[in-house]
Amino acid sequence: MERNPPLITSEFLPVDSQNKATELRLLSISTPHMRAFHLAWLSLFSCFFSTFSIPPLIPVIRQDLKLSDADIGAAGIASFLGSIFSRLAMGPACDLVGPRIASATLSLLTAPVILATSLISSAKLFILVRFLVGFCLANFVANQFWMSSMFAGNVVGLANGVSAGWANVGSGVAQLTMPLFYSLVSEYFNVPSSTAWRVIFFIPAIFQASMALMVLAYGQDVPPGNYKDYSKNSGENPKQMSFSEVLFNGLTNYRGWILGLAYGFSFGVEMTMENIVAEYFYDRFGVDIAIAGSIAAIVGMSNWFSRPMGGLFSDRAARRFGMRGRLWALWAVQTVGGLLCVTLGRVYKSLWGSVVVMGVFSVFVQAASGLNFGVVPFVSKRSLGVVSGITGSGGTVGAVLTQLLLFSGSRFSKQTSISLMGLMMIVCTMPVSLIYFPRLGGMFCGPSFNPDPEDYHLLEQEESITPENK
Repeated sequence: MERNPPLITSEFLPVDSQNKATELRLLSISTPHMRAFHLAWLSLFSCFFSTFSIPPLIPVIRQDLKLSDADIGAAGIASFLGSIFSRLAMGPACDLVGPRIASATLSLLTAPVILATSLISSAKLFILVRFLVGFCLANFVANQFWMSSMFAGNVVGLANGVSAGWANVGSGVAQLTMPLFYSLVSEYFNVPSSTAWRVIFFIPAIFQASMALMVLAYGQDVPPGNYKDYSKNSGENPKQMSFSEVLFNGLTNYRGWILGLAYGFSFGVEMTMENIVAEYFYDRFGVDIAIAGSIAAIVGMSNWFSRPMGGLFSDRAARRFGMRGRLWALWAVQTVGGLLCVTLGRVYKSLWGSVVVMGVFSVFVQAASGLNFGVVPFVSKRSLGVVSGITGSGGTVGAVLTQLLLFSGSRFSKQTSISLMGLMMIVCTMPVSLIYFPRLGGMFCGPSFNPDPEDYHLLEQEESITPENK
């Protein structure tokens, strides 16, 4: 049996000694690397579309189901809770069966749930559906796992950032298109409002199921082929520690918890904003549901460039200033995002002022998410998966906290809650200053002479193997 699988050269992309692509060519669909890239982001895009297809229609749904503010807040929290639990389970699932089957299975299981939205008739069922639909966002873990399986270290950060950023645009597209679909069915076909909003949920359900089938039919887990067969036949055993040791090292690394807190108030704030922003503009400024959805779409759709931009900014800062650059960039961008969030709540008397501030805020908060994952790979080489899970789950935990504390019930007006959320961003970003790597330094101190073996220091890039030099 061969210890290493034979080298496979993509039709267009150069590969390294592990058959991973050393370039990311966004306009290519070459097999297997770029095909996996496009299937991964489109599949996650469909999950974001499904999850956020409900919020822009809440002004109509709440009237039909007679939902209270407490019901709507509880439903928002439920959707995030579903995402937390499923993200924690997705990592082991990818290890067991590979990202392709794990992702497609979850999408096929949750697609009928989004279709069942058309059948809900009470507040309890509405909350239950939102909880179950939230499970499909665990495909974020499979997306990042898949990119790490296909792309070499010199481009995997960019591949992860672009794939996740483009997928997040699905939330913005849902905010934009679902009200338009509702208006089309209600006005053009003269369908009653209580029926029109129900009918259109077949769109995200079919979209999500179709992408899952495409992932199964055309996807490939790793460059050599099937993930399970590759794991058995490669002769490699990367697990040099027991699972309990890996888990313990990850859970006791304080840097992962600080990054989880910071991510909770970057990605978590973004998720909360996407949940409430359409309703906020509808209620505050009296715009119709289609315009409210179009304004809300700005938050999600800016992901196509802002999150990748954060990853690139982290890399550029590191080239010049090392780890200090990454940490300062994260702190600065997320703090500015918090200040913009505070400002958004203070310009509630101006429609266009609110739209402009919200657009700039969206860019900063999403770039901060990319900057968070610019630091994560350096935290622990042994327990990178555990640390990534802590950070990723922190995003949804942050969303639950902001939704529960600020947007459930009528304790605060929405504009006041938005400003308070910005203050929480600023405060919860401050602990980033406490992160220190003996080999790499921190925000205020350089490296020490007594390196900690737990610190992750990136390996030098392997020489790429191209068709010309192979």
